[in-house]
Amino acid sequence: MEVFHTDSKIIVTCNKRLSPYLQSETEALGFKPTRIFQTGLELKGTINDCIALNLNLRCASQVIYLLKSFVAADPQQLYEELVKIEWETIIDFAGYFSVTSNVNNPHITTPLFANVKVKDAIVDRIKDKKGMRPNSGPEQNKTVVHLYWQDDQAEVFLDTSGETLAKHSYRKIPGKAPMLEALAAATIMATRWDRNSPFVNPMCGSGTLAIEAALLATDKSPGFFRMNYGFMHILGYEEDVFFAERRKLKDKAKKQLDFKIVATDISADAVDVARRNAKTAGVEHLIDFDVCDFADTKVPAEKGVIMFNPEYGERLGIHTKLEATYKRMGDFMKQECKGYYGYIFTGNPDLAKKIGLQAKRKIEFYNGKLDCRLLEYELYEGSRRELK
Repeated sequence: MEVFHTDSKIIVTCNKRLSPYLQSETEALGFKPTRIFQTGLELKGTINDCIALNLNLRCASQVIYLLKSFVAADPQQLYEELVKIEWETIIDFAGYFSVTSNVNNPHITTPLFANVKVKDAIVDRIKDKKGMRPNSGPEQNKTVVHLYWQDDQAEVFLDTSGETLAKHSYRKIPGKAPMLEALAAATIMATRWDRNSPFVNPMCGSGTLAIEAALLATDKSPGFFRMNYGFMHILGYEEDVFFAERRKLKDKAKKQLDFKIVATDISADAVDVARRNAKTAGVEHLIDFDVCDFADTKVPAEKGVIMFNPEYGERLGIHTKLEATYKRMGDFMKQECKGYYGYIFTGNPDLAKKIGLQAKRKIEFYNGKLDCRLLEYELYEGSRRELK
């Protein structure tokens, strides 16, 4: 079964509410999605196309390639259909594979049982054809097979990503309550930042927002930081295609910027972590780090974007300290960031009311399971009346 040069359905998944930003970057790569849904999109292509998607996408989680669709009313029928697939041409009999699944079938009480049926079919087929059986287990760092089974409709995919793309591999030290890299990239893409003007990130924590801003501004893709993907462990993998794609990433990336990206935090430890993460990402020289209270952040005179990701606290109850912090953020933006667009990412609408500014937009996101908003503020240089 030739998969590297054969068109099939490709599903690119993402966290909930990131699909508009995933669509934008997928189309920028020249792909035309045929379907957009809340947690991803669908397109047509080969596994070689999946290589480009894996290396370039910032907002994606997994890139999966359809092998076969079929009807399976129960586990036995699932096994019978799966054992027909030419697994011996896909998985090395001396290799290793894992199975993931999304199952909703009346005969299945735990996805683990469905996973075992998939593993049994693969192993039995390869053993029958090659006389040896591959190893299998939970690790997703080699060949990964994904089963999507809803009622009696089943689809089996090759997960060409393996481990999730949502982590961009540069953040070796996560820090306290870090924002997932894919979410950070999407929130920046949702702003009005033109990637050619200052980006200011007080309360930077482990530096994810500032680092993702630097990566976006330099057009440096997440594929720079990773050398192992699921597609590398599929029989027929052409290493030259992967390295040609990596060369494209290198050729398009800028080395310098002519504007400032600023990251500050009151915690010296946080700034140290952020600086080390930025060094791993190769953008430390592009970010001005400083240890200070957010209100003492040096905001460049050129107009740009300022973005906060403060603590949310508990959703309910009164938080005197955080209320004061949110009010100070509003005061700081109003007084020191005139001409900028200001953004605050929060999962606490009660605290958001303490900012004291009228949000121009409220953009919906999820941080894990927490319903969040990216609040946008237009910080006028004079009064609104003077500008009209």
